[in-house]
Amino acid sequence: MEEGYRDRTAFIKGAKDIAKEVKRQAGKKVGRHMDKMGDEYTKRSYTRFEEDDDDDDYPVQAQDGSYYRSNSRANDEEGHSDSTEGHDEDDEIYEGEYQGIPRADSAGKADGQAQAQAQAQFRDLTAYEAERRKDQEELAQQYETILQECGHGRFQWTLYFVLGLALMADGVEIFVVGFVLPSAEKDMCLSEPNKGMLGLIVYLGMMVGAFVWGGLADRIGRRQTLLISLSLNSVFAFFSSFVQGYSSFLFCRLLSGVGIGGSIPIVFSYYSEFLAQEKRGEHLSWLCMFWMIGGIYAAAMAWAIIPHYGWSFQMGSAYQFHSWRVFVLVCAFPAVAAIAALNTMPESPRFYLENGKHDEAWMILKQVHDTNMRAKGYPERVFSVTTIKTVKQMDELVDMGDSVAWHQKWRMKLTQLFHQVWSNFLTIFNPEFRRTTYMMMAVWFSMSFSYYGLTVWFPDMIKYLQKQEYASRTKVFIKEKVEHVTFNFTLENQVHRNGEFFNNKFLNLKMKSMVFEDSLFEECYFEDITSSNTFFRNCTFISTLFYNTDLFKYRLVNSKLTNSTFLHNKEGCLLDFSDENNAYMIYFVSFLGTLAVLPGNIVSALLMDKIGRLRMLAGSSVISCVSCFFLSFGNSESAMIALLCLFGGISIASWNALDVLTVELYPSDKRTTAFGFLNALCKLAAVLGISIFQSFVGITKAVPILFASGALAAGSFLALKLPETRGIVLQ
Repeated sequence: MEEGYRDRTAFIKGAKDIAKEVKRQAGKKVGRHMDKMGDEYTKRSYTRFEEDDDDDDYPVQAQDGSYYRSNSRANDEEGHSDSTEGHDEDDEIYEGEYQGIPRADSAGKADGQAQAQAQAQFRDLTAYEAERRKDQEELAQQYETILQECGHGRFQWTLYFVLGLALMADGVEIFVVGFVLPSAEKDMCLSEPNKGMLGLIVYLGMMVGAFVWGGLADRIGRRQTLLISLSLNSVFAFFSSFVQGYSSFLFCRLLSGVGIGGSIPIVFSYYSEFLAQEKRGEHLSWLCMFWMIGGIYAAAMAWAIIPHYGWSFQMGSAYQFHSWRVFVLVCAFPAVAAIAALNTMPESPRFYLENGKHDEAWMILKQVHDTNMRAKGYPERVFSVTTIKTVKQMDELVDMGDSVAWHQKWRMKLTQLFHQVWSNFLTIFNPEFRRTTYMMMAVWFSMSFSYYGLTVWFPDMIKYLQKQEYASRTKVFIKEKVEHVTFNFTLENQVHRNGEFFNNKFLNLKMKSMVFEDSLFEECYFEDITSSNTFFRNCTFISTLFYNTDLFKYRLVNSKLTNSTFLHNKEGCLLDFSDENNAYMIYFVSFLGTLAVLPGNIVSALLMDKIGRLRMLAGSSVISCVSCFFLSFGNSESAMIALLCLFGGISIASWNALDVLTVELYPSDKRTTAFGFLNALCKLAAVLGISIFQSFVGITKAVPILFASGALAAGSFLALKLPETRGIVLQ
């Protein structure tokens, strides 16, 4: 036993001597491994010594001076040792593999090596990012040259109309809920808080959608993301026209808003990547006209459809499909048309080049060139570009192979995609873009807060003025006595106080804005009554019959019923059939307000590339700020309509300049992410502006005027601090 121990000690000493020699000749890496192997073997020898004592298990020295174990258990059929099991003899030992139990003095070496490795990785990453930025700069210059060769022609105009449909769908979405709300609130028995939420839900959905789809468009492509978002909008817009309950309708409109939220960030970024430098500002401004066309389309369809109640049908009392639901369905057509047209268009070649897909980008640019040249009568011209610079890639989605279940693959891919989108979003706050991003946030917020706040405040003020004028024409009857009279005509805008009605019949009539206070109804008969804003307060009903009426008990406020009966009451909340004139007025006002932006669109498109983005943005904001002070003179309905048209026509130039500026300030791999984030902030500001401005309707004009003018003044001042992007290549 002692002899075996001495033999083992000699083997260990020999192994360490060999390790020292290897360190000098072959380097430290293998030498460290041999040291660790010797220590490992020392510990193994103590535990195995007694078990192996009866075996002929001792080291034997070979002719070359190395050692091996003579026992067959120490060597398997392939000649592997215990300490290196799983490795071939010529395998290189890598850090991170199991290398035995380290010695106490190896911990410090490991820490130093880890620190050195981290520093090397940081240097590699910095160099990698610098190389990527250099590639992007070279690509930007070459891409501009290629677009110059492709020219501007049929392809860009085709894409203009295709993307215009998507932008039109966004404009329609803004107006849908506002137009259907007067009808839907009665159809679904909405309370005031529910009506307010229904009005704001589309902005909340668009806020989420802008952020999500904008981030995804920089990762999976502009065209693909736009198709997904428009499909989501179309599906839930379709569903919202059929669902009956308030909660389901609210949910559908929310998801419809989420879908259409990606339209503005993607459309402008997508189109800009097909436009040469001298055409970009002008044609992006022309594209903005489709948002106006969407508003005109919504107003015209509402005008033509909603007041026609004969278009409705119902299946019992549980399912009702009124004309406003037809309008909601028709408003989904622009998004459906955009999806169909977008399937014929290619992905942005700039996106492909940013993601290392050279051949796909080259084919699309060749298609652009050939399409334009054929349209101009030069089909023989050949696309001269053979090689295009691509950007070095930072990361890719990893293929997990066939061994991983499909649901795990999707979960891992979605998780990685989320991290990529989020990290790309954080880069717009890097020192390189931080100041620009904060300035743009302030400008977007101030513009949206004032614009959306005022554009909703104007119609509410018009309604308030209409109500005041209507109330001034109210007829009041006091202490009247009416006996044995049959009322079969419309009763409207009247107040009856302390009246007595005996043996009267109210047959097949409409009551609108009728109020009866402290009155007596004895032996009266009500049949086929449709009412709106009609109430009986502190009245007494004696021996009175109500047959097929909508005079529910909530219309009888603090009233007494004696020997009175209700038969075949009309169930649910019914549409107000007597609001046709007001409905036409609402649609007409919206139509005029939307049409009024046409001159501003034309002026901004013609001057955008001549005077620059900043002058257009700041100048339009200043003029809009001045126009706010004219609101104090809006004391009539016609004056408010004129001011609404004036403000809309001036402020549209600011929006066009802001859209162009946002596209040009950020590089291609961050463009839709930044645009989506800023557009989401815009919708948040819209919600705040609408909520605040509405609360002052009928109270004071001073606060909305101060808020709007202050926000516009701040926005115009900050806009001048931004860099001018006219005449620069698209980053």
